[in-house]
Amino acid sequence: MIQDLIVTTEGAVGRIRLNRPKAIHALNTAMCEGVLAALEAWRADTAVQAIVIDHAEGRGFCAGGDIRMLADSGAKDGAEARAFFHTEYRMNHRLFTYAKDTIAFMDGITMGGGVGLSQPCRFRVATENTKFAMPETGIGLFPDVGGGWYLSRLPGRFGQYLALTGHRLDGAETLALGLATHFLPAEKVDEAKRRTIAEPTGIDAILTDLSADPGRAAILEHRAEIDRLFASDRLEDVFDALAADGSDFARDTLATLKTKSPQTMKVSLKLLLDGKSMPTFEDEMRQEYAVGARVVQRHDFLEGVRAVIVDKDNAPRWDPATPEGVSDHVIDQIFAPLPDAEAWTPA
Repeated sequence: MIQDLIVTTEGAVGRIRLNRPKAIHALNTAMCEGVLAALEAWRADTAVQAIVIDHAEGRGFCAGGDIRMLADSGAKDGAEARAFFHTEYRMNHRLFTYAKDTIAFMDGITMGGGVGLSQPCRFRVATENTKFAMPETGIGLFPDVGGGWYLSRLPGRFGQYLALTGHRLDGAETLALGLATHFLPAEKVDEAKRRTIAEPTGIDAILTDLSADPGRAAILEHRAEIDRLFASDRLEDVFDALAADGSDFARDTLATLKTKSPQTMKVSLKLLLDGKSMPTFEDEMRQEYAVGARVVQRHDFLEGVRAVIVDKDNAPRWDPATPEGVSDHVIDQIFAPLPDAEAWTPA
């Protein structure tokens, strides 16, 4: 049986390699459990000085989570989906609080769960192959795995723009926004890993030495428009601002938003609003777990998965179909804290 996760130690480096190439290394519960177990084993092991996280083969680092499983579970009692979220968020939190140097190579598709796996790492390497996104609103989900924390801390209103539109960043843009710490040509990635294994205390110097000019970060050219058009935390205001603006950018962006779930776009805006002032990452994970546990059983997620992943007609029928149809009461219900016995807890 081919392992979905390859865990090894090379020299003084612990290596975690995602190994589901046919699924672009999408995470399942067992993989998250494996990462957690490895991190725990290495935490007190003085022979291990740094951790490298990458993918074994294929065209992406990690495309997200096991969406089909989540939808199948959400259509029933949601128990399996909640178990996945609980374990995945523990993995995210453990990486966020890990004392040893961690490095993620985001070479290729890095979306959803891949963002959650890479962003807590001290070093985050982008390449010309990087396609970085949180596209969840297109399937009736929201940017979880710490999205409320990371996106709310981006400059200006880039986070709100990325959360609502699911816009894909290239390597240069990922670096420019601080979501990557270094940009390496893909051909230098293997050398970076070899040198890290040889000298795990010199990661920053190694990555800096191998870094290259990523070229222009196109998204920065729209900073003023994004800050102005996405200035409000109220979805209706964003739609109104885009509709009133005559630019091609505003028109295209509004057309994109009209394909997304109004309900989870509102969830996303509140998540970022709350996330910006969240006291700790643990608090962020606790809130995202409560939200995820509910959203995964709601109509829009099941319909989004049907339209995008199962039937592939890309014509989801959102309910409610407009921002105005999503009441504040529904959002408050989704964000209500879970009872202590059901709430997320760190490992």
